[in-house]
Amino acid sequence: MKHTLCLLFLLSTFFLKAQAPVGDLIIRNGTVLTITKGSLDKTDILVQKGKITGIGKQLKAPAGIREIDATGQFVMPGIIDAHSHIAIDAVNEATNPITPEVKVGDAIDPFDLSIYRALAGGVTTSHAMHGSANAIGGQCQTIKHRYGVLDPSAYKFEGAARTIKFALGENPIRVHGEGRGVQPRTRMGVEHVIRDAFEKGLAYKEKWATYEADKKKNPDIAPPLYNERYQTMADILDGKIIIQCHSYRADEILMLMRVLNDYGVRRITFQHVNEGFKVAPELAAFGAMASVFSDWWAYKFEVYYSTAYNAAILTRNGVVTSINSDSGELIRHLFHEAAKTQRYGNLSDDEALALITINPARQLGIDTKVGSIEIGKDADLAIFSAHPLSIYAIPQLTIVDGIVRFDLAHDPADMRLDIDPEEATPTYYGQEDVDGCMRDTEFMFSHRH
Repeated sequence: MKHTLCLLFLLSTFFLKAQAPVGDLIIRNGTVLTITKGSLDKTDILVQKGKITGIGKQLKAPAGIREIDATGQFVMPGIIDAHSHIAIDAVNEATNPITPEVKVGDAIDPFDLSIYRALAGGVTTSHAMHGSANAIGGQCQTIKHRYGVLDPSAYKFEGAARTIKFALGENPIRVHGEGRGVQPRTRMGVEHVIRDAFEKGLAYKEKWATYEADKKKNPDIAPPLYNERYQTMADILDGKIIIQCHSYRADEILMLMRVLNDYGVRRITFQHVNEGFKVAPELAAFGAMASVFSDWWAYKFEVYYSTAYNAAILTRNGVVTSINSDSGELIRHLFHEAAKTQRYGNLSDDEALALITINPARQLGIDTKVGSIEIGKDADLAIFSAHPLSIYAIPQLTIVDGIVRFDLAHDPADMRLDIDPEEATPTYYGQEDVDGCMRDTEFMFSHRH
């Protein structure tokens, strides 16, 4: 009966525009880490209709509004994970080297318990990405962690930039060249596949431009056949979509920047970018951004060479840099990951916290809405027991659009929304058979001879 009711609810909202719930509250007397305007001691934050409407001392609030006492605690912007695979039905459409027509946002899973676990780590927004099986993969989706809302479309971050996954190196080679016997089988094959897709996108643009010009003379002329794949490539060429490129080696990072330069494409964030420290000046000159691990490398041969100073070196060279999780487990510890940059690189508190707040917001085109504590921005906030860069800090409350979505003091034993009484609920499911970026590719290798 419960499952039937859930299904009916989802169907009833399918054709309606999702209305994200918002709340009102006031946070009192906390140490406010604004990120962009320094730290404010014993400061209040007033939230009305999901927006920050006041920041200051002893603010007046409407009668009856929820009041949160943050005395002795630290309030920071909700953490943003620029590379995640939670809350989506599938990660890879691993059937063709080029699949820009697919969109992971078409199948968001509001029941994924990973969303709540992310909230328990102060994470309010994540970038749900297509995987790295394809040289050009599918379009990604920036989501807000509105756990408890059943309408999948309500998780989509309204106004976020369109993004798409590219991938260099071993993954597309292994899936397609080795797994299916189709190009790319080599790194130079990856470059050709990407160039070929851009050429087809250009030809598609020109075909439609010709049609629009001819239509003025002959309104009855038939339009070209619409193709979602090449329309997406045309949108990338027009700067409407930000590329998010899985990358490790410095030579391939330089290669893709040369390719993009040839086609006049400038909007790109390199993901992982383990050897980014080798080409940091070149990344900065191009205007490319970087989303990195704090200290993951050597888990396969092409990731053999990196350094825990990577984020700091990129930052010092003027590259907009973030630290991401690429993991349903590490996503809960991004404040610890940011803190590592003070041990490796001696970044300031604001620089370190920017790696998990305003910088990923810039990479996802949402920095006017989130990423810092400013009047007018969304009330996506995390309250910690101590400074979030301290190893002793524990998230206490996580707030999305002015609604408390995680409360440590009132954390139920079972937060599943779709409950199977026979299913166990371990705190951590353990290591998957394949890494997050390679999910849904197992069938490529399960019948080898």
